[in-house]
Amino acid sequence: MPSRKITFAPGEYYHLCNRGLDGRLIASTDREYARLLFLIVFLQSTRAYSHPSREVSDFIKTGKFLDVAEEQLIASERTVSLVCFCIMKNHFHLLVREEIDDGISWYLQRIENAYTRYFNLSHERRGHLFQGPFRAVHIETNDQLLYTSAYIHRNPREIKKWKDREHLYQWSSLSDYIATKSRWPSLLCQEPIMSQFDNGQDYKNYVSSSIAKLSPEELNELNLSNIGGWTF
Repeated sequence: MPSRKITFAPGEYYHLCNRGLDGRLIASTDREYARLLFLIVFLQSTRAYSHPSREVSDFIKTGKFLDVAEEQLIASERTVSLVCFCIMKNHFHLLVREEIDDGISWYLQRIENAYTRYFNLSHERRGHLFQGPFRAVHIETNDQLLYTSAYIHRNPREIKKWKDREHLYQWSSLSDYIATKSRWPSLLCQEPIMSQFDNGQDYKNYVSSSIAKLSPEELNELNLSNIGGWTF
């Protein structure tokens, strides 16, 4: 993987993002979204899977991937801990904690390589799918950690259908944060965020009231300037 200026360290949190080359769509069908979601959730360890297509089909039918016992095995061998995520049609956002040296680089390399192979085969194409090395920001404060979680979870509001309905968007972890039970309780590390809120509704209110992902017009109405968040 190409070198980058940022240095990753175990125990630290990072906001990761990558997008399709030249704005290319990386997912346009439920199967493609589910395939990328499977990789993001289940490649947190070094375990290999021989039948991801079957797991994706199960998810599309039932909203579940693997059984709890399998999830717990993955959780015991993590290279990273996934805190929250959102998959959009031409990019994805992840908030993760590195657990071992080079864990993040290994994790993203596996996700992007595996998904590119799948996407290229499905679309009878060759070459790169993602726009170079993934982007990464080191989370240095608790306020930044909370804001980043809101930023990621508010991404779907850019789609008219999902504006102010982000909690219903199934390709994001927000629904897991506000639900009584997460879809993958062993594999989504919610404690760093949820330990600071009374319940899911409290966190939902925090996300809904955040200035993250507000349009320039909305920021102007609040007499705020763009605070420098990523634009995708």
